[in-house]
Amino acid sequence: MSPVDPIRVVLVGTQHPGNIGSAARAMKTMGLANLVLVAPKRYPDPEATALAAGADDILEQARVVSGIHEALSGCTYVIGTSSRERAVALPELSPRQAAELLVAKSAHSPVALLFGPERTGLENEELQLCHARVFIPCNPEYASLNLAAAVQVLSYEIRLQRLAQANSPPVSGS
Repeated sequence: MSPVDPIRVVLVGTQHPGNIGSAARAMKTMGLANLVLVAPKRYPDPEATALAAGADDILEQARVVSGIHEALSGCTYVIGTSSRERAVALPELSPRQAAELLVAKSAHSPVALLFGPERTGLENEELQLCHARVFIPCNPEYASLNLAAAVQVLSYEIRLQRLAQANSPPVSGS
């Protein structure tokens, strides 16, 4: 996909630059290209470049912004990620459902997939900017999924949806 990919992957307050590079690699592997970084702790950084492992173009094209509102500007639909129950009442989606919605809605306008900082995840105030929440079903006794791994899971589901759409025969209007 081009840098104008209507699906935006937004990383908020990323603490470890290696996670930024690994997320870029995950995105590129699955055909995503639109990365937005909200107030990363250390970026640019050689560790991000090293772990991008060939996805340097994603890092070079990434937008770095100071606030979440700027990152989501123009997006008509936002899905936040969270592995914990939150006080914010949002529809909860599986990764597959989230991908279906993002791909469908991105046909008409930009959309975003929002990831929070490694230690805390998204805050309730950030989740309130979302239309839904995606939960990756993990082992309930150890639901600590690495940020880049979460980006990979959701990027993969988006890839599957895009491939299915590309292989679907057109619907006739009879």
